[in-house]
Amino acid sequence: MHGLNGKVAIVTGASKGIGAAIARQLAAEGASVVVNYASSQRDADTVVSTIQEGGGRAVAVKGDVSKAEDARAIIDAAIQTFGRLDILVNNAGRYEFASLKDITEEHFHTLMNINVLGLLLVTQAAAIRMGAGGSIINIGASITTMKPPTSSVYAASKSAVETITGVLSKELGAKGIRINCVNPGPTETEGSAGIRGGGSGNGLVAQTPLGRIGQPEDIARIAAFLASEESGWMTGAVLIASGGLQ
Repeated sequence: MHGLNGKVAIVTGASKGIGAAIARQLAAEGASVVVNYASSQRDADTVVSTIQEGGGRAVAVKGDVSKAEDARAIIDAAIQTFGRLDILVNNAGRYEFASLKDITEEHFHTLMNINVLGLLLVTQAAAIRMGAGGSIINIGASITTMKPPTSSVYAASKSAVETITGVLSKELGAKGIRINCVNPGPTETEGSAGIRGGGSGNGLVAQTPLGRIGQPEDIARIAAFLASEESGWMTGAVLIASGGLQ
């Protein structure tokens, strides 16, 4: 499949996990990709090398999405390197649980600054440079429907992602820019090592109608669909990608 030939994409938080899988998938379908990272340069370089070895085009760009200057610099890097911007995947996020008694100002602001403010800042900078036909994909989380204990702040941040998606679909529609949200269920990544095994992993599998834990590639294929013209009549949508787990 090469439905994204000639397109340029940015994937934030793409050095590992779901972000890395999305970057590889978009490149496999023909897009040139900016692989954003905040601290893991070695992992980002590995993603870039994998894409290049497969014949694709990619570059690693450092930037903290929660800082306006960095957010603008990430967008500028795509324009300077590849000449345009067509696709933005807001994947950068922080995953951290805390019970009510353990919630602190630091916990709250860390999650909200990255998961919500960061998404807004990068989208703000991207929307200025995108033209008609642009596609923005926000990575939320199915935790907004599951609502497990100790997830208050994290779930709130991802609920905000859903709401922002709907609001911005109305703001950006006049420019011909689409924005949609994917809510992954439990997904096996470096940050959730061991989820496949152990008590909690077995419990999640038992509750999942499709009978397994999600893989980053499951989410990557959906993101690629939303980036493509095949989803051209979709905006403001929230897709739950959890194998049926709710």
